[in-house]
Amino acid sequence: MFVWHYATIKKYEFDLQNKLSLDWLLALGNSLGISRVPGIGLVYTDLVSGVPANFSHFVTNLPAFHQILVFVCIKYVPVPLVPASERYLIGRVGPPEFRSYRCIVRYGYRDVHQDVDSFESELITSLADFIHAEALLHHCDLSNDEAESGLTVVVGSSPYNSSTKLNLRDANMTVQISDERNSQGKEAMGKVKRVRFLVEEESESSTDGDGVIVEELQELLAAQESGTAFILGHSHIRSKPGSSMVKKVAIDLVYNFLRRNCRGPDVALRLPPESLLEVGMVYLL
Repeated sequence: MFVWHYATIKKYEFDLQNKLSLDWLLALGNSLGISRVPGIGLVYTDLVSGVPANFSHFVTNLPAFHQILVFVCIKYVPVPLVPASERYLIGRVGPPEFRSYRCIVRYGYRDVHQDVDSFESELITSLADFIHAEALLHHCDLSNDEAESGLTVVVGSSPYNSSTKLNLRDANMTVQISDERNSQGKEAMGKVKRVRFLVEEESESSTDGDGVIVEELQELLAAQESGTAFILGHSHIRSKPGSSMVKKVAIDLVYNFLRRNCRGPDVALRLPPESLLEVGMVYLL
């Protein structure tokens, strides 16, 4: 257990030291030969900020990423169960036109991972909730700079057209959204595997901001129809050259033996093999 914990901490520190800035992500564009393909790309990472190194490695070898990009971070909190209304923390990465988001998914130590269909449906619904919550902030006379910097939305898994209650915190611009669902809504969410949400057409009284929201929701719906890809890092951990014999034995032999004989993250997260993209990276600890 000590060797496993030690290598896991060192691996996280390596990711933290080699993460990329937001400017690097925003610089990616057609001028650099990077293209956006239809669909939703879920990039799994342990980091709650910045761009993980495995994504830069992915873009370097395959100069394309999805139209909707979501950095997914799974975190376990020291509580038995996390309520569905508090499970997803959604934030925006970059400007709205970049269509990039960050999602922190919180689980308790007694929570069971959902199957991939229900997780995908809840995630897309949460993104729609976030887009509407951000629009509400703009309608509350908040400036664009304030609304786009440090905005995190705690959303539930019910559709956004249910009644919601917003509590704004001035310190970190956190929006607590608690959804009230009826039994009919629960049955509907339990039967379908892919979420559907209605995008209303613009009325005569709609503003330019409402048109942007409708456009973003339409792009999210189109990306959902195109399919979802799961991008996961596949780490190869080795000891640094010049490491002590004890560290070489612990990392190269003991830890790698344990890793080969334990469930991989793709199995633990129940990711479908046909939609999985693994990015191999060498970690020198």
